[in-house]
Amino acid sequence: MLREVWSFVDAHRRAGRPVALARLVARDGPGARPLGSTMAVAADGTWRGSVSGGCVEAVVVEAARAVLAGAAAHVLPVTPGEFLLPWEEAPACSATMQVLVLPAPPPPVHDAITVALRRDRPLAVGVGLQPPYRWSVAPTRAQLPDSQPTYVEELPRRRRLVLTGATDLAAVVATLAESLDLAVSVIDPRPLHVGSGALPASVRLVRAWPGEWLTHHPPGPGDAVVAVSHDPRIDDQAIRAALAGGAGHVAALGSRATHTQRLRRLAGTPGLDRLAGPAGLDLGGASLAEAALSILAEVVAAGNGRAGGRLRDSRLPIGVHATTTAHG
Repeated sequence: MLREVWSFVDAHRRAGRPVALARLVARDGPGARPLGSTMAVAADGTWRGSVSGGCVEAVVVEAARAVLAGAAAHVLPVTPGEFLLPWEEAPACSATMQVLVLPAPPPPVHDAITVALRRDRPLAVGVGLQPPYRWSVAPTRAQLPDSQPTYVEELPRRRRLVLTGATDLAAVVATLAESLDLAVSVIDPRPLHVGSGALPASVRLVRAWPGEWLTHHPPGPGDAVVAVSHDPRIDDQAIRAALAGGAGHVAALGSRATHTQRLRRLAGTPGLDRLAGPAGLDLGGASLAEAALSILAEVVAAGNGRAGGRLRDSRLPIGVHATTTAHG
């Protein structure tokens, strides 16, 4: 996906180094990566991303380097089994992939993508599937030009994760959440906690009572609120506001005994049956990092409509993929 490689693309663009993109635009069978998966290859030989999870990346990097050296943009058909020696077993990802290899978008489109990601605004990004492989952007997919077959990726707003309590655990959760591309806000009314300096710079840190803040900034169905302050004065009002505001996932930290007491205090609160407590999946961990991983694992599972069990015990598809389509 463009979001996964865009910081790399933007850094090289600002340094004056050209970048080629390789985008998975079609496949005739199952694969390890979803349609829209993208590799970015820079002129200095560095690269990020993948289109197959490892099966064909070396071939794709060479094709991208050729484009950087002046070869024409093109759609590259590639099959993992094509590069095996006769005695090697074919990989599971044996479907033929269509990979569009072309220069990264020019400044107007590049700038629009950069601004949309920085300001967390939705954007539809189209690229033609026939020469001259033109790029286009619009606020919505319906507003893109429809003059040729086009591959479209819709960049949605990020899911929001609101943590109530600027604690040491909140700092670890927020740090891990950066790699999940969640928009993290930490809300705490206590000046010493807000001023601890422990939270990463990417976090929106607000000194406020979380119940009041959530009332004025209601979370949506794709968002999560996790109460981690361990202070009922802070967490209880946050839970009430989050449930009233329609957050898709609401959880609270604490032992089972603590959660039983919490449910007693919150009895009669509309939507209380949706409250996940104790927060997190059962990973058996004890450290702050393990607790943070447990909490975030539940956030991801809930956001994707999953229970969070072991993959070996499930018959559901492994991944839930972002919106990418071809039209025209």
